[in-house]
Amino acid sequence: MADRDDTIELLGKTALFGALDEAGRRAVAQEMREVSFEPGQVIFARGDPGRDIFLVTQGRVRLSVLTAEGRELSFAHAERGAVFGEIAMLDGGVRSADATAVGRVTARSLSKPAFTRLLAGSPVMADAAIRFLCQRLREADHQLEAIALYPIEARLARFFLAAARQKAEEDAERVTIDLGMSQGELALLIGASRPKVNAALSLLEAGGAIERQGSRVLCDIEELERSAEFEL
Repeated sequence: MADRDDTIELLGKTALFGALDEAGRRAVAQEMREVSFEPGQVIFARGDPGRDIFLVTQGRVRLSVLTAEGRELSFAHAERGAVFGEIAMLDGGVRSADATAVGRVTARSLSKPAFTRLLAGSPVMADAAIRFLCQRLREADHQLEAIALYPIEARLARFFLAAARQKAEEDAERVTIDLGMSQGELALLIGASRPKVNAALSLLEAGGAIERQGSRVLCDIEELERSAEFEL
């Protein structure tokens, strides 16, 4: 019962299910089943049929694609409370990316037949699904723009700034975040090599934008904003 209540609470914080009332979220939770994945396990691969949508309850999932040169590009990490696998579920196509467990992951999965049934019976959820996909497209556009136009230190500054703003209280000047990933994972997410990311981290630290404390990073909001707005 406690697990289901936790799922209902997490569903309420998602863009896809958050517009539902408690009864609607409870109906979704009742259709979900618990799944778990070991570190490094491939949850699904690009080109697979989209049979389920997932809600992460613990852990982190890397969403990535392989470039034409065979290099892996990670475009997002799905953490606790995040939904992933929705594109193939909504359009009936195949998976558009690989999903890999970074560490041990537990999640709730919702089958496509159950999702379709719930969607058909809820105009609110249908509208939320459209908004959710539009949000995903905007995020993808912003990420492509950042990779194409901004140097690595600016991309890193934007990454830390977004993480800090999620955690910061209003008007906070300095915020400590738990990075929760290796430098290699960070490099994949930024779209750069690990040595270049390490050099960019050193530049941000030398400029006072961040201070590394093991896996934790102390972020100076004002300095990060300056670095994020770097102009070519």
